[in-house]
Parts: sequence; structure tokens; C-alpha cells
Amino acid sequence: MPKKTNPDLSKLDKAVADARANRDSREAGYREKSLNMYPWICGRCRREFTRATVKELTVHHRDHNHDNNPEDGSNWELLCLYCHDNEHQRYEEAQGVVAGEDGTSPQTTFKGLSGLGDLLKKG
Repeated sequence: MPKKTNPDLSKLDKAVADARANRDSREAGYREKSLNMYPWICGRCRREFTRATVKELTVHHRDHNHDNNPEDGSNWELLCLYCHDNEHQRYEEAQGVVAGEDGTSPQTTFKGLSGLGDLLKKG
């Protein structure tokens, strides 16, 4: 029995594949340029990379705009996977866009030093 294909799914699959191909080609351009421009060292933790490990080194856009790719590389910095993830997590928390379990986007309410004055008065 022939498998039925859903034309909407095939259009969606094509759109997703095209978007990934466009992203990959765009990233290949600025990634290659930045790896030639900067030393293979994470800009945060200072871990050094070799040809064997350079795949773990990512290009971070300082302004978080992946379409802002000036030829001088002024919007790029090389970060390891871990530091890159941490940087984006910090950015999202600062923007208040980290989604809760119910899918909502709560505003950041944490105030790390809010009780410090009371603790100092007690001491």
C-alpha cells in the first residue's frame, strides 16, 4: 500500500530545510572569518582550542543580532560552547524572557542583595 504524503508537511519540511541551509551558509561565512581573525581562545574562560577541538568554539554576537556581521569582526567574540550558553542564559534572564514551566515569560524578580541591609544590622 503506497504511503500517503501530506502536502502541508512536505512544504513545512522544505521550509525548515531551506531555513537551516540559509543559517548554515550565513554562519559558515562569519565563523570562518572570525576563526581566521581571532586566536582560538574562549573570550571568557580562556580555554585554548586546537584543530581537533575547534568545533567546540562558537562565534558569539555581542549585540545578540546574528544578522549584524561587520567585516571587521567588531560584533563577534569567540566563546566555548559552555560560555556561549551561559552568556545567552544571562542575556535572557536580564531581558526577563526565560519561560516558566507553563510557557509564560515571567519578568526577572530576583534581587540577590535585597536582604543584606537587614543582615548587617543584626551583626
